[in-house]
Parts: sequence; C-alpha cells; structure tokens
Amino acid sequence: MATQFDENTVITIFGASGDLSKKKTFPALFGLYREGYLNPTTKIIGYARSKLSNEDLREKVKPFLKKPNGAKDDAKVNEFLSMVSYHAGPYDSDEGYLELKKIIEEFEAEKKVDEPHRLFYLALPPSIFIDVCSKLKENLYTESGIQRVIVEKPFGHDLQSATELQEKLAPLFSEDELFRIDHYLGKEMVKNLLLMRFGNTFLNAAWNKENIQSVQVVFKEPFGTEGRGGYFDSIGIIRDVMQNHLLQVLTLLTMERPVSFDPESVRDEKVKVLKAFSPIDHDDILIGQYGRSVDGSKPSYLDDETVKEDSKCVTFAAIGFKIANERWDGVPIVMRAGKALNEGKVEIRIQFRRVASGMFTDIPNNELVIRIQPNEAIYLKCNAKTPGLANENQTTELDLTYSERYKNYWIPEAYESLIRDALLGDHSNFVRDDELDVSWKLFTPLLNYLEGPDGPQPKIYPYGCRSPDGLVEFLADHGYTFSKPGSYQWPVTTPKM
Repeated sequence: MATQFDENTVITIFGASGDLSKKKTFPALFGLYREGYLNPTTKIIGYARSKLSNEDLREKVKPFLKKPNGAKDDAKVNEFLSMVSYHAGPYDSDEGYLELKKIIEEFEAEKKVDEPHRLFYLALPPSIFIDVCSKLKENLYTESGIQRVIVEKPFGHDLQSATELQEKLAPLFSEDELFRIDHYLGKEMVKNLLLMRFGNTFLNAAWNKENIQSVQVVFKEPFGTEGRGGYFDSIGIIRDVMQNHLLQVLTLLTMERPVSFDPESVRDEKVKVLKAFSPIDHDDILIGQYGRSVDGSKPSYLDDETVKEDSKCVTFAAIGFKIANERWDGVPIVMRAGKALNEGKVEIRIQFRRVASGMFTDIPNNELVIRIQPNEAIYLKCNAKTPGLANENQTTELDLTYSERYKNYWIPEAYESLIRDALLGDHSNFVRDDELDVSWKLFTPLLNYLEGPDGPQPKIYPYGCRSPDGLVEFLADHGYTFSKPGSYQWPVTTPKM
C-alpha cells in the first residue's frame, strides 16, 4: 500500500494530450490510486503543447479510467481527477519549464517538502527526448531530492541511433535516474518467470539442454496496421516487438539464477546471457508480409495508401536463435511474431525431450506453455492414462489459469506495475544501457540485411491465416514436434463407443 515516502510526490506527464497518456499512463496512475498504491497527496501535472484547461484534460482522461467495482469507484475517479492539473508549454524552450518549476516549487513549499520526489514521464516520441531532458536538467533538477525520468521505447532505430541517444542522455541523468520502460516487463506472467523458474526445483532441474528439446516465444495479432501503415513501414515487426518485448521475455527464460532479487543482480544475468547469443544467421529466418484475406474483406499491407507501393516491410518474422553456453548449447530457440493472423496471443512454449523408448511407443512430448496474454495461464501438457478400462495414454494438462485460481486478486496491468516500480526506484523491470547496447548489436546486422538493396522479398500470407506457408516446416527444423491430429483436445469428453 502507499507508504510515507510517497507523500507529496509530483508526477509530470509530458505528452499528456496524446493517446499513450490518455489510454495508458493516466489509467495506470488511477489503477494505483484505486488500489491504494498511490498516495492521495500526490500531485499529477499533465504537460503538452495543446491549449487545454484542467477540466479539458480530465474529461479526455476520464473515459479510460477503469472501474472494476462499477459505481462504487465513481468517488475514486473524482478524487483522482482532482489530483490532476494541466500546463501547456513548448518542449524546446525554457518558458514552459520555468512556469512548471514555479508550480511544482509552490506545491512543495505549501506542503513543506524538504526532499522533493519528482517523477517525469516522457510519453513522447524519441525525437524530442533530448530536448525535454535537457530542459528538465536545466530548470527542474533538484539537488536536495530525488528525480526519476521514465522514457518510452523505441530506444533508437538501430545500434548507431541507440548509442547516440544514450550518449546524449548520459550527461543529463544518471543510470539510477533513468527508467527505460518496456511494458512487457510489467506483465504479470513475465514478472512470474524468475520465481517460477528458480523457485521450483522440478522445473529448475529440467531447465537445460539435457531435457529441453525446443523453445518458442510467440506473438500473434489478429489485426494489421490499420491507420498506422506509414509509421509501421519504417519500423517493421522486428523493431516493433521482437528486439524489445520478446527479447526481454527470452532473456528471462534463459538467464542464469541471480544471486538475489536486487535489480542489478537480475539485470547483470540478463546481459550475460545476451552476450552468449550467437549472431543471427540470415538463412535461419522466415519473413512475410500480409496480403488480402482469402475472402477479400481485409486489405493487404500494400493497400494502405501511406505505405510505399513496393515496400518490403516485414509484418511476420520467425527467427532462429542459438545460445552458446553450457545450459543451452544445441537447443533450437525460435522467436516468432506476426500481424494480421487468426488470433491474438503471446505465449512461451517449452517442449521437453521424449521419454526413453521401450514400454512407450510414440508417446507425445511434455510441453510447458506460459500464456502471457490474454487470459494469463501456465499449463503443462503431460501424459496420463485415459479414464476407463483401456490402458491407453491421453495428453492432458496440469493447469493454472489465473482467472480460475485467483478470482479475487487484483492483477496489476503492466503500466501500473512499472510506474509503481519507478516511484520506488526499483530498476529490476527496466532496461539498462548495456543491455540495450547488446540487444541492438544482435539485431542490427539482420535489419541491415533485410532492409538493404539485396534484402529478400517477404512471402505474402493472407490476412487472418493461422501462419504463413513454411512455418510448420521451419518449426519442425528447429526441433518442435507437433501433436498428432486428434491426440489433444480441450475440454476432454467421454469418447463415443
């Protein structure tokens, strides 16, 4: 719950009139307040160039504040909105920051704050990070207290741009003061990986090349780039979710055990395993771009007028990874992500090696599935005797579905969790500078190859399909064994005689 240390904190949200603030940042702060994790003495200031009144901002934000208890939360909404004010000003000149400084210092003087606690959230494009951070350092930096700066991805476009961004940020704020937010690190199932792996002997003992046959990290979206084609064309699926979100998941899956939950111990192990990743083999990839749906009702990527007519932008990619260390040497690892597929989900699939032959013939592999979204779950596909008189095997599961097991629990959303961590100064679930550097070194050569003049043409796949042609073969080549048709079903029903 809220602590004494949280009293009279000032949170300033830059880009307060934008979609990210409206749909994520303010709702996350409200969620923390609603659940008692944001002190009611907190002052929240929205800052942007748009000419808005306090009431204008509150009305923009209000529809996005979630009320799980219905009308009972109405009072909470009104209390929270009374904590929110707005100030308009430019991002690249001193005037707005000096006015903001006056507002903050008057609040701190009124509350008799000796050690200011200021959080600056940059819900802004990277192109203006440096302008805003420079002005913050010049005008709002307090030597007598604490300031923390949250910056949103993307953290650069490639290794060179990421390095340049870091070189400009480093003189302004220390690594302790910077929080690079990747919202996947705030998701409940991602945060659960450390405890699940290292807190369960039966899993930790099997988490190695002797027992694991293949690893997959999967991201699927059921929609295309509707309305974002021009933006996405310079990004692609690899930059959008693979170099950041999915790689974070993969490092937590494959890192060694940290000495403690101390943030730097965790991040040290993530960097160590990243350095053990072999360079990505340009022949060990499958790339695609979505075309029109089979029935013609959904447009192709190239139908978007904001997209170049000859664009080779990748909207689906499957990439093979190899980790050259004692735990993972020889284990095929696949990261795959795609837009305009048949469903939306993010999951991890750990497939174990087959049992020894002999009394069993062709018995299915065990598989641990961790579903990050939607409907968080962990289930282990295992083999058991089919109920009845026959001595036959059936694939079933040990199932932990969060909505069933934790019905009365509040599971914080990613931004709620991460903003709280930042307020407490906990860097465990934020990206460190050297981690960012190693990740871009891994992906930049592949991006240069794909986007170069001699880069391959992505295969066209129909909007709404389960997967592009070739994915089944690609996964089979990477050690994944598919279940025989009809060998696994949910729910289980009594077979007809």
